[in-house]
Parts: sequence; structure tokens; C-alpha cells
Amino acid sequence: MTTDTECLTLTQNLRRRGAIVLAVFALVWAFAAGSGIAAMPVSVTVGAVGAVLTAVAVFLAFRGAAGPARRMVRLPEKWNRGVGLVNALEVVAIFAVIAASNATGHAELIPPGICLVVGLHFFPLARLFDQWQYRWTAVLLTAVAVVGVVVAVAGSTDETVRVVVGAGAAVVLWLSSFHVAVRG
Repeated sequence: MTTDTECLTLTQNLRRRGAIVLAVFALVWAFAAGSGIAAMPVSVTVGAVGAVLTAVAVFLAFRGAAGPARRMVRLPEKWNRGVGLVNALEVVAIFAVIAASNATGHAELIPPGICLVVGLHFFPLARLFDQWQYRWTAVLLTAVAVVGVVVAVAGSTDETVRVVVGAGAAVVLWLSSFHVAVRG
């Protein structure tokens, strides 16, 4: 049996970690977007802005801007096992996307494919972490992936696809991070 204090601590820790993980992966996507920009000053600016946004999100997560938890998370039984399974499947699916895209000569589909996998993995995480915000994170990342596929199929360069998908995914993840850090 857990106490209210233990539930509050778990709730705050999960939300803090969620906000930080979201912000760090947003930065990774921003770097992917920056890698598709030929103009070095613009690429460096994207990385710098990304680093600042990530630092602010991490600061807010540690500061506890949300104040006291408005509601305690209600975690399903063996939620941590489920999270581990979802994350393991995500990694396997990402490697499968990379292998299949390279094997078929369609490397331009790697960013949208990875974005789709990441987006889809947020659907079960929303339930496992009892964070409804992750549902719209899933929907928006899936939409970014679809846009990336359309851009790739339309004949755009690999770089353009990286910019579109990377920037879109970064924005979605930062928005989610800030929301979790500030609103809980």
C-alpha cells in the first residue's frame, strides 16, 4: 500500500523525468533538422535555439513550475514493465525502419519512419504513465511523419525531409515538455 506522500513523489518524479526526456529528444530532432540546412549560420542557430529551449524546459521541470500536483497519476499494474516493453519495441522498430529504408534505397524515408515509430509509441505511454498529454503528442508526431512522407514522395531532397520532420518533431516534443513541466 502506498501513502499519499509516496504517490505525490512518484507523480512529481514521473512528470519531471517526462519533461526532461521530451526536451532532450526535441533537441535531437532539432539537430537532425539543422543537419539538413546547408547555410552553416542557420544550422548553428537552429542548434543554439534548440539548446536554449531544452535548457529552459529542464529548468522548469526541476523548478516544479506546476506547483503542487493537481492530480495523482493512476498507474496500471506493472506499468514499468509495460513502459520497458514499449520502449524496447520502439528501438527495434526504429532499427527496422532504418534497415528497410536503406535496403530499398529510400534513405529519405528514415526520418519520417522514425518519427512515426516515436509518435505511435506515445499512444501506449499515455495510458502507462497516465499522462493524457501524450495522446496529442502521439497524434501530432504521427501527423509530422505523414507530412514527411508526403514531402519525400513529392521528390524533395533528403535534407528537406530532415528539416521538415526534424523541425516538426522538435516543436511537438518541446510543446509537450513545456506542458508537462508547467501544467503537470
